[in-house]
Amino acid sequence: MSKSDNKKYTRRQILKVTGAAGAALSFPIVVPSRVFGETSPSNRINVGMIGMGRQAIYANTNPFLYSKDCRVVAVCDVDKWRLAKAKEKVDTFYKNKDCQVYSDWREVIGRDDIDAIMNSTADHWHVPISLAAVLKGKHVSCEKPLTLSIAEGRVLADAVKKQGVVFRTDSECRSHPYMHKISELVVNGYLGNVKRIEVGVPAGDKAGGIATPMAVPAELDYEMWVGPAPMKPYTLDRVHTPRSYARPGWMRCRDTCEGMITNWGTHLLDVAQLLNGTERTGPISVEGSGTYPKPGSGLWNVLLSFKAQFIYEKGVVLDYKIASPYIRVEGDEGWIHAPWLGKKQMTAQDKSLLRLKLKDSDRHLPQRMDKEDFIYGIKNNCATMADAEIGHRTCSLGQLAHIAIQRGKKLSWNPRTERFTDDDGANKMLHRSFRPPWELTGR
Repeated sequence: MSKSDNKKYTRRQILKVTGAAGAALSFPIVVPSRVFGETSPSNRINVGMIGMGRQAIYANTNPFLYSKDCRVVAVCDVDKWRLAKAKEKVDTFYKNKDCQVYSDWREVIGRDDIDAIMNSTADHWHVPISLAAVLKGKHVSCEKPLTLSIAEGRVLADAVKKQGVVFRTDSECRSHPYMHKISELVVNGYLGNVKRIEVGVPAGDKAGGIATPMAVPAELDYEMWVGPAPMKPYTLDRVHTPRSYARPGWMRCRDTCEGMITNWGTHLLDVAQLLNGTERTGPISVEGSGTYPKPGSGLWNVLLSFKAQFIYEKGVVLDYKIASPYIRVEGDEGWIHAPWLGKKQMTAQDKSLLRLKLKDSDRHLPQRMDKEDFIYGIKNNCATMADAEIGHRTCSLGQLAHIAIQRGKKLSWNPRTERFTDDDGANKMLHRSFRPPWELTGR
């Protein structure tokens, strides 16, 4: 066990660490030689896994374990039960006991022999940990939604660009064959000029959650789990169920997650941005409406339902709402409708499009699954299919919609300056009130 397993951190210490994560932006970083293409003696990329909850266990660990190019050498979590389960999983796969365990993510990114990290933590930890790792010269794959605010997304994307590391926003949606198919058809003009895009996400959030303070489970370092979020009394529905990988309550608490509007939305909105040719920019206006839980209905406070509309510079309209998960694209020469994980249910105005094979002269989009793409980027020293800039811009759509819903009016947006042009109150909502971006960079 790491020495840190028996070490407790005060709230002041934790905030000091997360707030100073970007202080090295103006200083040179000593990066291990393997980052620039040389490999370790084992000829593999050493990976540290940070955050070992359900997403890490069910989706994120196995691709690294089964990759001939990688070796998982460390796992980290503030929940000792999850940490032990993660170590057991890795050691069982490798048939040894070599995997090192940590309760403090700083020790993982501080290891010179670790080349890359997989950040599978709760949403409020995505930027602080990823930013600190980037500034240490580590390659980073980070779970979606990438951020909790537009301002901190800009800080992270700029740092990734400056440090020259490989970054992958971890969503597999654009890699699915049918999403890849619809994207290639659209970008090659088979629907003509795009006029409208429609994106639906499922209604997964609900009112409820017990707010009554409870005793912190013995295996959980609650202060370290809270980290940069507001400190509030522990209750199971604010964190996760002990000794379980069930859907956690933190996904319905706005201190730690924005709910389905970003959590699920960043899957299909990523595809919408790709096929619209706007994955590194954004819309010029946004408006929306939504419903929150009624006062007194419980702890959880994310949106229960919403609908939003974005307009882009070239006139393309993107309608976004709670429905079933799907994407629909309408052009002046036809339409295609694609449900989530529903290749056989794809429909089109011209059904022959679904059987069409691209010409050699057409634009062929890369198609690699998320972890494969991350590993490919490291090995070939190239950008991933969804780097930090793309992930930030995709996440921004959900955040723009959420701000418009709270302001209750249509807002004009400048995607180049990433500021609202007609509402100072909305601009104040570009960063989390409890964690301004300048604290992340030490400015």
